[in-house]
Amino acid sequence: MRQQLIDLRAVMAAHGVDFYMIPSGDFHNSEYVGSHFMCRSYVSGFTGSAGTLLVGSDWAGLWTDGRYFLQAADQLEDSGIELMRMGEPGVPTISEYIEKHLHKGQVLGFDGRVISARACASYRKIAEKNGAAIACEDDLVGEIWAERPALSAGPVTEFSAEMVGKSRAEKLMDLRAALGKEGADAVVIASLMDVCWLMNLRGCDVACTPVVLSFAAVTAEEAVLFVNPVVLSEEIERHLVADGVTIRLYDEIYDYVRQLPEGTKLMLNLNVVNSKLEACVPAGVEVMDKVDPTNLPKAMKNDKEVANFRTAHIKDGVAVTRFMYWLKKNVGKIDMDEISVADKLEELREEQPGYIGPSFEPIMGYGPHGAIVHYSATEATKARVEPRSFLLSDTGGHYLEGSTDITRTFALGDLTDDEKRFYTLVLKGNLQLGNAQWKYGCTGSALDYLAREPLWRLEMDYNHGTGHGVGYVLSVHEGPQRIHWGGNNTVVLEPGMITSNEPGFYQEGAFGVRLENLTVVKEVATTSYGRFVRFETLTMVPFDLDAVLPELLGEECRGILNAYHAQVRKTLTPYLSAEEAAWLADATRAI
Repeated sequence: MRQQLIDLRAVMAAHGVDFYMIPSGDFHNSEYVGSHFMCRSYVSGFTGSAGTLLVGSDWAGLWTDGRYFLQAADQLEDSGIELMRMGEPGVPTISEYIEKHLHKGQVLGFDGRVISARACASYRKIAEKNGAAIACEDDLVGEIWAERPALSAGPVTEFSAEMVGKSRAEKLMDLRAALGKEGADAVVIASLMDVCWLMNLRGCDVACTPVVLSFAAVTAEEAVLFVNPVVLSEEIERHLVADGVTIRLYDEIYDYVRQLPEGTKLMLNLNVVNSKLEACVPAGVEVMDKVDPTNLPKAMKNDKEVANFRTAHIKDGVAVTRFMYWLKKNVGKIDMDEISVADKLEELREEQPGYIGPSFEPIMGYGPHGAIVHYSATEATKARVEPRSFLLSDTGGHYLEGSTDITRTFALGDLTDDEKRFYTLVLKGNLQLGNAQWKYGCTGSALDYLAREPLWRLEMDYNHGTGHGVGYVLSVHEGPQRIHWGGNNTVVLEPGMITSNEPGFYQEGAFGVRLENLTVVKEVATTSYGRFVRFETLTMVPFDLDAVLPELLGEECRGILNAYHAQVRKTLTPYLSAEEAAWLADATRAI
């Protein structure tokens, strides 16, 4: 059993807590978090980005999704923690488990700053039903983590209106108009991505996500940025003040909310705002539970942002295409493994002007590792890359002009019939979706079939979404839009939205295929039949023709592929050496 688990149970007993919950989030319900917030990883030893640990006096369980089953099983071995495979038959949800095992008179504890207000309300309801209690004031992991990293306080960068197409003052004006339309007097924004977008700031407080730990509060009369002031240069501070932004200490957000005058109509996104902050709202203040008004404008990139995204994808296309050339040329001739090839790709990206850093930790899975959707190579698990089978490479970069997210599956030598067959079917799904044109008003649910159809015809599928939004030098996983057939997806795909297109197929223990491009929604025309929009593909990297069965692809998709490859060749050739350009000409030949 892990010593951290033993230590936590001792502290729980001292506080009278029977169950203690440790999620993956920070004070902002972020997907990725800084080192200070990695409490679940510290106690459990599981390092995946998603999961919740529940510790009882004599039992502990970790809930995570299918992306991490193999990784979690390995990391939890001999830890004293049971892996709870979310979505598997017979596995209760964490709420179901708590409802069954939290008995009368017992206490469920958690740090209220890292649990959303909505989640807290649901757990409180369960506790009340069972005659139990909630304790959400204490950070018990903080009491046992002697060498816990401090809150990050990295320097902040300011993006000018010329860079992102809209000034901070204009965004604040638009936000106030949205508040007026909703009948709200104030909004508190907790999402780090939304605060940074609104303020035209970028930070370095979370790995691969250029955000700064902060909150924002906006009314008709004032705008307040709650942040550690040491991260702001004097110049940026002057610019903020000139735009009417008051700067207050990061932790003062709680006092600010406590002091809101009676009768205020306060807009909060209870899916994001932490439960401690919501608990600070005075009784006389009306909470309007709504998505942040910045959420949709952030997702709908303006013309300048879209133009910059195209530039970023040319740079990224050069780096990834040069990597593909290097990989094909050298596999089997020099020693390479999953980590060294990821390092090579990062080296090629670093050569591009305006490169900031990776947009997420690289997924580089060779052979059977490619079947692990979110595989992360370590020194202990890294596989040698050999001249056969597939290498699945899912990587991305942040550039000053935008962010990228690209998956290519490379054929490194002889392939099995199944490898070629499923590569072609996944490619067909990608091409069908990327070529979509539809009547305005559709959501991603309506389009998902185009990507899955080749696999569904064979009664097969992949267990992840087909598309997610991408932020502008923010989170590479951005809402509100998504492409997936399931769930209550009501968000219309709007012009300017940058969305991934990434079908896949995974044969456990053998290989994986995923092919991902980023797309932008573009206007087509308005006719007597309505308004029509389409996808434009931004990613500029060839697919691997060595893995394609042209007859299985079909005539229409061959035409789409040939046109795409002609565009890739035309776009990238000026940036390549003569040898690389000659190779690209063959790699993008018409089939």
